[in-house]
Amino acid sequence: MSLSYRAAVLHEAHAPLTIETVIAEPLRASDVLVRIKAAGLCHTDLEVIEGGLRYPMPIVLGHEAAGIVEEVGPDARGVKPGDHVVLSWNPHCGGCFYCDRSLPILCEGYLSEGPKALAFDGAPRARLADGRELRQLMFLGAFGEYCIVPDQQAIPVPREIPFDRACLIGCGVMTGAGAAMNIASISPGDTVMVLGCGAVGLAAVQGARLAGAGEIIAVDLSDDKLDLAAVMGATRLVNATRGDATDVARAATKGRGADVVLESAGSPAAFRTSAEAVRPGGEVIWLGKIDVAKDVAFRWGSLMGEKRIRRSSYGGARPERDFPLLAKGYLDGRLKLDELITARIALDEINDGFAALKRGEAIRSVIMFD
Repeated sequence: MSLSYRAAVLHEAHAPLTIETVIAEPLRASDVLVRIKAAGLCHTDLEVIEGGLRYPMPIVLGHEAAGIVEEVGPDARGVKPGDHVVLSWNPHCGGCFYCDRSLPILCEGYLSEGPKALAFDGAPRARLADGRELRQLMFLGAFGEYCIVPDQQAIPVPREIPFDRACLIGCGVMTGAGAAMNIASISPGDTVMVLGCGAVGLAAVQGARLAGAGEIIAVDLSDDKLDLAAVMGATRLVNATRGDATDVARAATKGRGADVVLESAGSPAAFRTSAEAVRPGGEVIWLGKIDVAKDVAFRWGSLMGEKRIRRSSYGGARPERDFPLLAKGYLDGRLKLDELITARIALDEINDGFAALKRGEAIRSVIMFD
């Protein structure tokens, strides 16, 4: 018997998502059927809606999700029915040029199949009622009641963590906290600047705190977000509409600049500030992004001084290791997740949720499923 379920489908850019009944494909040998319990609305999803990221359609968006395993294929490993799981959007082959160099985010299979918006094996996992293939964003397509993924994308986490908190680990928290703890070289007592205090930036503030930073300078355009950054561990707050982040970084470090700058605003101005505010020999990690076809200009002198600049898409994620550790950090009280949730909404309210995200009113709206 085929499985039918409700999902939010995008048929074209600049159009609202429509809630439709879709039909799941049969499980492949290593597939896992997950009943989605919570899914976060992320800027990457919004970029697809607005045409900044271009994917084949119709497509189900959603790549930050948690749920319960309902069924597994005969060859699935590491997961079983009843497990509570956080989904990872970075499947990888484990044996290509980049996987051999411990860079799963650059896996050749991942990069070649990703633009097709199908499963990692290049096949669809759901169809519309009329039989057309349904694409899935970032190998997941989690804005639906169910999701079919390979076993490596379903990561068991402790049952004690609520699903609405757990889902945040799958993208925003992993990206931000992971950038500070896995990618950046933060030493105890360092001065760290975080540009942009959305979900990723607030997670980066926490990652810097957990990594032992002595000063954490949070920069944003919103006083409300800066207040939240202080709750997360920021020690200095800069509203960029009223103050100069570079001046603050230098004033805090005897004129040197920040040891590490974590950029998560995703704007040309923030990218430029990251290069200006970091000290000679310091480190810049770019987490934000703009339209892939747009240019960003820099003052050449800001790039001098042996500065190291790196782009990170997923915080150096090793999901089997990192997702349970982040969940434990929440359960132990060291990682704050409750404060990241602005609203809990129903699937039918998804378009309103994205409108709030676009207006800058939401850190994370989370879709709750029965």
